[in-house]
Amino acid sequence: MEHEKIVVGLDIGTTKICAIVGRQNEFGKLEVLGMGKAESEGVIKGIVTNIDKTVFAIEKAVKEASDMSGIDIGVVNVGIAGQHIRSSIHHGSITRISKEDEVSIEDVNRLTEDMYRIVIPPGSEIIHVMPQDYTVDYEEGIKDPVGMSGVKLEADFHIITAQTSAINNINKCVRRAGLEIQDLILEPLASSIAVLSEEEKEAGVCLIDIGGGTTDIAIFHDSIIRHTAVIPFGGNILTTDIQHGLMVMAKQAEQLKTRFGKAIAEEASPNEIVSIPGIRNRTAKEISVKNLSNIIQARMEEVIEMAHAEIISSGYENRLAGGIVITGGGSQLNSLKQLVEYMTGMDARIGYPNEHLGKSKLEVVKSPMYATAVGLVLSGFRSLDEREERYKEAKENQKVVKVKKEKQNPASDFFSNILNKTKGLLIDDLSDKNEY
Repeated sequence: MEHEKIVVGLDIGTTKICAIVGRQNEFGKLEVLGMGKAESEGVIKGIVTNIDKTVFAIEKAVKEASDMSGIDIGVVNVGIAGQHIRSSIHHGSITRISKEDEVSIEDVNRLTEDMYRIVIPPGSEIIHVMPQDYTVDYEEGIKDPVGMSGVKLEADFHIITAQTSAINNINKCVRRAGLEIQDLILEPLASSIAVLSEEEKEAGVCLIDIGGGTTDIAIFHDSIIRHTAVIPFGGNILTTDIQHGLMVMAKQAEQLKTRFGKAIAEEASPNEIVSIPGIRNRTAKEISVKNLSNIIQARMEEVIEMAHAEIISSGYENRLAGGIVITGGGSQLNSLKQLVEYMTGMDARIGYPNEHLGKSKLEVVKSPMYATAVGLVLSGFRSLDEREERYKEAKENQKVVKVKKEKQNPASDFFSNILNKTKGLLIDDLSDKNEY
């Protein structure tokens, strides 16, 4: 196990902080070695609001995961979300020196690196630069330009930015917990690695990740990420609505939502009543499941409408043959799939993070609740853009070919050594004669 690559994903969420330790087995599947979870009290809508509470929760979750896996955790892949996340499309271009040479991996990387230097609003930082389609000498719609001939290389880039203060607070919390950040990854991108298949990404699919504080959107088409967005409502807003609407405590509202709540009120029986114990010797309170479901449906319709508006604004509404995949803790709400299909007119399914999971000690990680954490681990083994994998492999192959060429002709090396030694002796001999 010493020589195996171990990756740790740390999901700093609004309701929970979760750490998952994993490795790749011989079949390329993720094997979960350990998991730790702690209640998140210092995070609101994906943003750290209390450093000390967040550090304490991170330490607790990481210790649990470390004890279970038997691995000392020092480096983690961390997810970032929140209303401050912005995405935009920018155009970039470079002019190459020679038209005869093929477009190389270095050219593509140079164009991508240039995009990190674009002007963005003050107080923001670029966290991801995702290439869309390339253009080579005005020939458009090229997915992979490496190997083509041309002078001008252009591309559209999907650029994701986050607030510098939000990034700094996450960094501060992770460092105070005695850890280092390997990669900072946008949470819907991490979730997409865990729950979407390659076929869905190619056909066109929208991922809706309903977390505690936010609902994250990621739209794919032609295996490329096309649009991302963060909606500032999640499962917690349902709990708050129930708490205020039915005049119950927060914990009771959460239990009512998870055990009896339905996204479609019509499916709830009007005669079903839930009895809740009264506070301090007061009489028990009777709650109608129909009323409970009416409150839930009203808020869920609002969240789905906002998600549908993002799909429309992306311009890919009529190109998503894969429909919608719903994941995250909020996706476990009864009848949610049917409500999403009814409101958007698109096919939907619940996304479980078992697409890339192998044998694991814990079956609980297959819940949609852990999609982001599992995706953060998977991102340590694979890149967010599949083209990056191919470029890395091509570079490695180039190195191997170079080494082989250098070692190819040992005989020529032998004769060149003799020639150099002979030259050296002649020079020494001439210098001796000159001295006389």
